[in-house]
Amino acid sequence: MKTNPLGKTALRVSEIGMGTMTFGEQNTAQEAALQLDRAVAAGINFVDTAEMYPVPGKPETQGRTEEYVGRWLKGRPRDSVVLASKVAGPSRGFAWLRGGPAAVDRVNIRQALEGSLKRLQTDYLDLYQIHWPDRYVPMFGQTTYDPAREKPTIPIAEQLEALAGLVREGRVRHIGLSNETPWGVTAFARAAREAGLPEPVSIQNAYSLINRTFETGLAEVCRHEGVSLLAYSPLGFGMLSGKYAGSPQPPNPQPTGRITLFPQFTARYAKPNTAPAAEAYARLAQKAGVAPAVLALAFVRSRWFVTSTIIGATTLVQLEENLSSLDYTIPPEVLAEIEAVHTRYPNPAP
Repeated sequence: MKTNPLGKTALRVSEIGMGTMTFGEQNTAQEAALQLDRAVAAGINFVDTAEMYPVPGKPETQGRTEEYVGRWLKGRPRDSVVLASKVAGPSRGFAWLRGGPAAVDRVNIRQALEGSLKRLQTDYLDLYQIHWPDRYVPMFGQTTYDPAREKPTIPIAEQLEALAGLVREGRVRHIGLSNETPWGVTAFARAAREAGLPEPVSIQNAYSLINRTFETGLAEVCRHEGVSLLAYSPLGFGMLSGKYAGSPQPPNPQPTGRITLFPQFTARYAKPNTAPAAEAYARLAQKAGVAPAVLALAFVRSRWFVTSTIIGATTLVQLEENLSSLDYTIPPEVLAEIEAVHTRYPNPAP
């Protein structure tokens, strides 16, 4: 499998990465290990997790994903895997996480990392990411910035200094951002340069056929700052897999689909143009002779600004279909039809 440099570092990550947020909720430890084994056999070297996983976050399962990954990781050479995790930010209702409030400050960052390293059974992470900003920003389906919602926040320079301390100790190799904005990426990069601290090398944001907002401002910022996009939710929480027939709440819903199991996530996708857009892409995939998921993943992988496309699956069958997207290159005429659909339904599920 092709690998790409992570930001401006010498570290290289596979063009498809393995997401793990279902481990511990929809997948058992054994299923998780089988998926990870298959991913590595296919050439994937990048595994992404987070302290709050599995999703949905709740106190009785928090950290279980990292525990499952750690059990699997213990049986293989540590340097064979590029391992990433995340420290959760505040304002998401996780008052039980680290005793709350989970501000992205020195104490919380260190406590979060120590917990992750223990669960993952390793003494360092290749990439440590801020899961979402400490400050207020519209995210997870919100699109309008409202200055009235601003709140006290940990200064970016202070966040960077706390992360830099972990880098100096050798417990973290590189730092990254997630669910960030163009202003946020620029502010972190500038603050790091001014203080001589490690700069963020990556950003993990949603990117898919039904959410191409990254192209508007972040693509330019990340190119000039040398920040890699690790694209998550490339199938739009399953909307682009075809199993929901383009709707997050179909008449005969998939009993094990994430949106069916966790309806609290439908807000991001239950918007007027999401279902028609997903249906249009599914028809286009059928016309092209490939599965909807294959078309969707191949599109994300083909973008010049995407360093790794993070896939997630609940079954080995789904994982195999996702991996098969590596064998498909989208022809120019199909790309043109994708752009036509995007013009008709621009970013229906940001």
